[in-house]
Amino acid sequence: MGLNRTATMKSHPVRLKPGEDLKAALDHLTQIHRWKASSIVSAVGSLSEVAIRFANQNEVSKLKGPFEIVALSGTLSSNGSHLHIAVSDKEGVMIGGHLKEGSLIYTTAEIVIAILDGWEFSREIDPESGYQELLIKPT
Repeated sequence: MGLNRTATMKSHPVRLKPGEDLKAALDHLTQIHRWKASSIVSAVGSLSEVAIRFANQNEVSKLKGPFEIVALSGTLSSNGSHLHIAVSDKEGVMIGGHLKEGSLIYTTAEIVIAILDGWEFSREIDPESGYQELLIKPT
C-alpha cells in the first residue's frame, strides 16, 4: 500500500575508515542525527570481514575477506534499520543477504544516505511474516 505524499530529501555523504563496523556505524549515524526516515543511495568500498544473514536462516555467517561492496541498500531510522548487502570475493564470486554487525571496513566505504523529511519509519512484528517489518508514517 503506497502513501501518496511528497517530502523533501536531503543527502548525507559519509566515508568510513579501515576497521569500522559498517552496520554499527550506519546505525550510530542514524541515532546521533535522529533521522526518522532515511535510505542508502549509493555505497562502494571493501570489507575485511562480512557478517551476513542469508535468506531464511536464523544464524549469522561470518566470512573473512577481502570483499568488494557491490551493492548496499535498505532503510534506516532511529527506530531500526533493514539493510541488504552484496559483496564479491577476489574471484568475483558474489554473495548477498542481510547486513549484520561485524562487517569490518577493509580500505574504505563511501556511502551517500538520503534523509526523507516528512516521514517516519518504524518496525513492528508483522503477524503474517513473523518478522519486524517497516511501518511508514507521515510526520
